[in-house]
Amino acid sequence: MENYIREALLDKFEFHNYGHALEILSEAFPNEWNEIQDCLENLTISTADIMAAGGNETAIPKKFDDVLYPLGWREIRITGDLLVKLYPRRQNQRGRFEKHPSDEKIIEGYIDGHNIDFIKGKVAFDLEWNSKDQTFDRDLLAMRTYFDCGLIEVGVIVTRSKDLDDVFKQLGRNIMSKYGASTTWMGKLEYRLKSRRNGGCPILAVGIKKACVEYGEE
Repeated sequence: MENYIREALLDKFEFHNYGHALEILSEAFPNEWNEIQDCLENLTISTADIMAAGGNETAIPKKFDDVLYPLGWREIRITGDLLVKLYPRRQNQRGRFEKHPSDEKIIEGYIDGHNIDFIKGKVAFDLEWNSKDQTFDRDLLAMRTYFDCGLIEVGVIVTRSKDLDDVFKQLGRNIMSKYGASTTWMGKLEYRLKSRRNGGCPILAVGIKKACVEYGEE
């Protein structure tokens, strides 16, 4: 795995590779992977960021916006209807069907409202800093839907590493409670990836470690 990741990132993040996502990023989408690595390499989180109220709406997600948006990464939402066509069998010809459908049905909203924080080319990138852990189910469903529709080939999800618990403990009981076990962190994401809730979509899971934290205000 280290052959595909910059050495400077290995102390700051943990990486978990599902469906050969890392190999796909490195070999098929090197430009997008380099931009993601640039973003990760420059990431610093202050203790003030950690203590701020607002969950996933704190300054931390904005740090990713500020780097990735100028490079052409965009939040995308998709919807889609399913057109079902019914082809009757030809009379007395088992296994052969008419060329034109006898009826059509549209299932509206078959794909409804799936969105991903950042997409560029066929790479998806999502950040979950401190939401309810069920948010991972939404993210993985979105990525597998985009993948099944041929819109992406690989996804990256960044969240907290358990390693950050050491920082939270130092900042006090209230902070440790704020970043509780039922929020978005790597353990909750890995559980879902091991049970293949990402479907066929390759996923690289990235955990933010305490080496990203700078003590004191920015």
